[in-house]
Amino acid sequence: MCGSRCCASSPAPTPSCASPRSRCGSEGGEGAVRYVLDPPVTPALRDDLVRLWRAADGADGPVEPGTPEDTRAELIGYLRALAEGRARLLAALDDEGHAVGTAFLFRNTHRLMRHWVWLYAVLLHPSVRGRGAGRGLLAAAEDAARGMAGVRGIRLTLRGGEGLERFYGLCGYREVGRVPSAIKAAEGDFRDDVTMWRPLH
Repeated sequence: MCGSRCCASSPAPTPSCASPRSRCGSEGGEGAVRYVLDPPVTPALRDDLVRLWRAADGADGPVEPGTPEDTRAELIGYLRALAEGRARLLAALDDEGHAVGTAFLFRNTHRLMRHWVWLYAVLLHPSVRGRGAGRGLLAAAEDAARGMAGVRGIRLTLRGGEGLERFYGLCGYREVGRVPSAIKAAEGDFRDDVTMWRPLH
């Protein structure tokens, strides 16, 4: 999707704490998880992201299981997009400041599609799942998108067969497309590629 060279830092925006407020947002219970938009991309954060992405299961992980180097190589493309201003990072941090969740908001460059963003790598560490952190992360991503000039919607894709459609539906997304058996999860295991849309206006 993105380039393959590593960047040293995030774009210029100052880090800010997102405060989820949508109906899918925090309902308490996610403990000390906080959501930070545009955090500095330090070596420590990069290491956290590699660990997080490897801990996330295949249903929402951006890469198939492999070595840490494989995961780091995939991450490099995302970090390059940050450095070039094509994307923004929303990080969920625990009480020690370690990343336990991510969502990347990618801008569209086509002049007819600049009014919506892609949401990629929506990931949570297993240790914080089931405590409202997922809803909080999506709500914070929605707030971040609303703060981007001219953005009127969020689009994402997910793997079918994992029950994620219902979760995103509860958060205001609706299914707008489905390609049957487009994802080969494993030998003999083909899943639908599902497109979800969240209107912001």
